[in-house]
Amino acid sequence: MRYFVIGTLAIIGIAVGWSLLHIIPASGANADLKTKLVDQCRHVDIAPGTEDVTIDPDLKLAFISAADRRAWFNQDETSATNPQNGIYAMALDGSDTVRRVSPPMDDFLPHGISLYRGPDGTKRLFVVNHPTTGEEIVELFDIGPNGDLTHLESISFDAMSSPNDVVAVGPRQFYVTNDTRFDHGLFAQLESYFALPLSSVAYFDGKDGRIVKSGMTYANGINKSADGTSIYVAELLKRRIVVFDRDAETGNLSKVKNLPVKTAPDNIEVSRDGALWVAGHSKIFDFVEHAKDANAIAPSHVIRLNPRSGLTSDVLMSVNGEINGSSVGAVWDNTLIVGAVFDGHVMVCPMLEILLRGPSHSNEPQ
Repeated sequence: MRYFVIGTLAIIGIAVGWSLLHIIPASGANADLKTKLVDQCRHVDIAPGTEDVTIDPDLKLAFISAADRRAWFNQDETSATNPQNGIYAMALDGSDTVRRVSPPMDDFLPHGISLYRGPDGTKRLFVVNHPTTGEEIVELFDIGPNGDLTHLESISFDAMSSPNDVVAVGPRQFYVTNDTRFDHGLFAQLESYFALPLSSVAYFDGKDGRIVKSGMTYANGINKSADGTSIYVAELLKRRIVVFDRDAETGNLSKVKNLPVKTAPDNIEVSRDGALWVAGHSKIFDFVEHAKDANAIAPSHVIRLNPRSGLTSDVLMSVNGEINGSSVGAVWDNTLIVGAVFDGHVMVCPMLEILLRGPSHSNEPQ
């Protein structure tokens, strides 16, 4: 009996120690947040769950992935059949005109998206889809001259078990993050609450898919450098961006470095100067409460990160519910578009040049 008590106390002590070292820092519970830029932004309604945004500079459109993610989070299967689910395009001419550009699709719950622009002019949108069948899919769409999408094919493979975000590196080739190893039950709770490194990155080479990087802690957003030689992955519960070198022939990833950030990073967008624009959840427990209750406020935070130096600057912060739980910040010229996991709108923010002169802006090349 004595050994049982000692063993139990030891386990409790380890759990408390792990919490102090990992969970509390990851939660951002003690973060001091102050409003920035959001009061200069305008609110544009889209549809529930504007989770990811990517910009087509040729068409001057922002593609927006929208799905009823709160219903999905709360295990309401009507989320996948919400008639508002889809991919939307918002004009970047100042009119904020919005229209749905994805074709009618049954059981469509889009998540992360990625724009592919090929050297031959091919243009495709890759979309993570979570249908109620349980099969995880990346949908490929052809992009028409006015931004309308035509569905090309659905790709699935065993190593893509819990996809969150996708980055295209070819007309059928892509990387995808598996944000968790377990999706329900006790092990899922242990993985999340103890920030266990059980998530991964998978690669599809056009024929087959496989895990190319494991041992990550809630791998979330993913993107690539303009030349495709670097892959960036957000580890949400480690509050960092991981930089990898990419072998274009094999698809293998070699870790280069970790870049700490002062938020739990979600999606990553890359601007023309090579900077990373990262939206995140600075207070995780507030975000979890907001997932359950739309009236609960979850701060939004967008940063700009120099991937060479690791220096960052805060660009936007919302603490009063203007937009809750920011998941993406996409930049076009001097305009920032912020989407959210659950909210049904985006914030469109004109940025003055002075806002871009933070510590991440140095004279070094990106």
